[in-house]
Amino acid sequence: MSQILSAAIVLFFRIIEILILLRIILSWLPLRENRFTIFIHAVTEPILAPIRNMIARSSVGRNLMFDFSPLLAYLLLGFVEYILLLIVEKL
Repeated sequence: MSQILSAAIVLFFRIIEILILLRIILSWLPLRENRFTIFIHAVTEPILAPIRNMIARSSVGRNLMFDFSPLLAYLLLGFVEYILLLIVEKL
């Protein structure tokens, strides 16, 4: 049972990471909004917006020209995934 749950956790986090990567790639392309881009933004914005706000409130973040929120999101998602996998392993 814990193997199935571990596989589901890993799959969930990989999907979220792929969606964030797609959002990064889409931000470089001059595309008009369509259902796909709206979906990508709707799924990833709840993850990226709080991180972006924390960066903007910091003294360093006010002057940044590059959005580091996806990078920090990858790190945080990896940490949360690791903790969840440790918890599931103990079950």
